[in-house]
Amino acid sequence: MNMNLLATGNAAMGWGTIILYVVVIGAFMYFAAIRPQKKEQKRLNAMLSTMEVGDVVVTTSGFYGVLIDITEDDVIVEFGSNRNCRIPMKKAAIAEVEKNNE
Repeated sequence: MNMNLLATGNAAMGWGTIILYVVVIGAFMYFAAIRPQKKEQKRLNAMLSTMEVGDVVVTTSGFYGVLIDITEDDVIVEFGSNRNCRIPMKKAAIAEVEKNNE
């Protein structure tokens, strides 16, 4: 009888340990992956909200251009110095913004 109680106690302690490991791994995943991703998304949204016409931008493809027009979801970017290459694109395609110093 005493042996049966000991086995039940070990099984309960085993499940408690497994649950503790799951909680610890879940917390690690949150602080290692989810939290930094949310922080980066906030930084990107703040950067996109401060864009103005005339700012120099770098697209996610690595192209440098100048903002010509900004709408709610899209921007028109002028590439090159000949002023003939104007391409509309989504704001999400902007990776960096350098403020115009004029």
